[in-house]
Amino acid sequence: MTSRTLRLSDGSTVRVLEAGAGEPLLLIHGVGLRAEAWGPQMRLEAHVFAVDMPGHGESQPLPEGARLPEYVAWAARVIEALGQGPMNVAGHSMGSLIAGGLAIERPDLVKRVALLNGVHRRTPEARAAVLGRADEIASGRGNIEAPLARWFTEAEAVTRAQVAGWLQAVSQKGYAMAYRAFAEGDTVYADRIGDIACPTLVLTADGDANSTPAMTYAMAGMVQHGQAVVIEGHRHMVNLTAPREVSAALRDWLAEEVTR
Repeated sequence: MTSRTLRLSDGSTVRVLEAGAGEPLLLIHGVGLRAEAWGPQMRLEAHVFAVDMPGHGESQPLPEGARLPEYVAWAARVIEALGQGPMNVAGHSMGSLIAGGLAIERPDLVKRVALLNGVHRRTPEARAAVLGRADEIASGRGNIEAPLARWFTEAEAVTRAQVAGWLQAVSQKGYAMAYRAFAEGDTVYADRIGDIACPTLVLTADGDANSTPAMTYAMAGMVQHGQAVVIEGHRHMVNLTAPREVSAALRDWLAEEVTR
């Protein structure tokens, strides 16, 4: 696995972890994390590119006030700069909102799309809660214990500690801006999910209270070639806590025939 800096068409830079050979696969992590959050999936039988999201890790931030469409446009610039042609794109959490938006806005760049632990039309109560957390983070009152408690069980202490290190190291400005985009992003492309025409995997865990199985089945049912997968006994960071199951689902998705 190698790490390099990629320069985009707007002059900004992105850190990329690269491994493997075969079908090109772009991995986009969630808010507060970094490319290493895809560690188990870097071993997939593909040419894998995991990127630090803007304002995370070693990637430069987007301009102040960026919302989900700006993150989607950023992902399009990443694919263009990688020069692999249309790519398979998988995103986790905020990354899944970006991946889904990309498949809608730039279908020419997306061969297949996988939406892991994504959100779709939160309830009013859930929306109020996540917007409240966005306000706390923006004002510097956020803490990492709350998300860790939602994401992990007590039995997952080792993985929890690893993720805690990433959350502690992230740029607070980059974290706050991405979280605001995430908090407001569940409805941005909600009415256009049916436009996605490529093979689509929608995956979550049955213990993820924010990316619920109901959301997963709803999204998979809206797209033309959608498959829903719900992994039992896990929470939000399922790609790390159930790596075999998630990687198996991604392998099946990568094997799906693409017709254009």
